[in-house]
Amino acid sequence: MSGYVDLQVNGYAGVDFNALDLTLEEFQYAVERILADGTSQFLPTLITAPWGEMLAKLERISGWIESGEVSSDVVPGLHIEGPFLSPVEGFIGAHPKASAIPATTHRADELLDSGRGFVRLVTLAPEVDERAAVTRFLSDRGVVVAAGHSDASLDELKQAIDQGLSLYTHLGNGCPSMLSRHDSIIQRVLSLGDHLSVSFIADGHHVPFFALGNYLSVLNDDRVIIVTDAISAAGLGPGRYELADQIVEVDEEGAAWAACRTHYAGCATPLPKMIDALRSVLSVTDQQIQAWFIENPKRLLQPK
Repeated sequence: MSGYVDLQVNGYAGVDFNALDLTLEEFQYAVERILADGTSQFLPTLITAPWGEMLAKLERISGWIESGEVSSDVVPGLHIEGPFLSPVEGFIGAHPKASAIPATTHRADELLDSGRGFVRLVTLAPEVDERAAVTRFLSDRGVVVAAGHSDASLDELKQAIDQGLSLYTHLGNGCPSMLSRHDSIIQRVLSLGDHLSVSFIADGHHVPFFALGNYLSVLNDDRVIIVTDAISAAGLGPGRYELADQIVEVDEEGAAWAACRTHYAGCATPLPKMIDALRSVLSVTDQQIQAWFIENPKRLLQPK
């Protein structure tokens, strides 16, 4: 099976999409490697950075798509993860806390202008989007809006859903390791599984497979999306790699750690390895693979 659709790719095969000095040749090489591993369509993902840097990175990649130097059939647009995220420790994850800012329609409009029509997905924290105004603003312009790196209350999530929120990004991550037993962002999102699609990183590190199996059992198959959250280390094995302006250390088990070793910073597991693990550990079927890796993400990206 091939033709996979990956909504979250920060880099691949030694290439960091968040590098300030990223070149077209490097990007094209990463695209070739991603295609060779079975993914036919993906969203390069730009994470939180100083505002001017984010706009410059966005303009660069969107310019390559617009000019045809990068195929829009393979790269239909970009995923912007941040900077409208919770600055609270744990929820901010690997994103630089100093660059996290509240969401405003003015800032969102700047992102869309810099993206030249190729911003397809934005992940934000509903609690920093007052009255879900930015969620509505983006949704009205055909952008898929996801929640993530968030401790939004149930009411805040429901309000955001009413204003167009349709996805939760990598549930079980972008949150502290210690959470309330009953009322946590994980439980809130799972309780809204009839209204949201939910993405997971299925590398066995970000969410242990036994826990992932529990989460998957709660959701209908048409609501599940698997993403790699790949960084430049993907496909290369243990070592030290770059993600934006930080160093990520990949251990012998393939886990990608931030330098502080308190949390992960992206993922080093290529998509085919995730599929093999899902099949062997959780006995996932071909029909579920088809839904989670192809049909569901493709449907989410269809123009509204």
